Amino acid sequence: MRLDKWLWAARFLKTRQLAIAAINKGQVLIQAEKPKPARILKQGDQVQIKRGDDIYTIDVLLLLPTRGSATIAQTMYAETNESIVLRLAAAQLRSLNYAPKPDHKPDKRERQALRDLNK
Repeated sequence: MRLDKWLWAARFLKTRQLAIAAINKGQVLIQAEKPKPARILKQGDQVQIKRGDDIYTIDVLLLLPTRGSATIAQTMYAETNESIVLRLAAAQLRSLNYAPKPDHKPDKRERQALRDLNK
């Protein structure tokens, strides 16, 4: 089965065109190699998918030619334990870097103080 079609069927990307674009950008790797969209995927292949800040490392379990429900799509792959741990650690780091929004806009004095700080 073609890689782009499998990514679409497994619901990693909404359309095959988005799957092709992600593959061409290097956001999808098979066995740590940059593939082409028409690369034939086999059961047992290890696929690395970068989505935003997250990197999923998955093992291919099933090759279904059609796009089904989300529950069926989840049976097509298994995420490695390493990948899950790394993604959770990265999410925790992102949550630590969260800066809350201020309660209000700065008034004239606060703007002047901010301007003086930046000088």
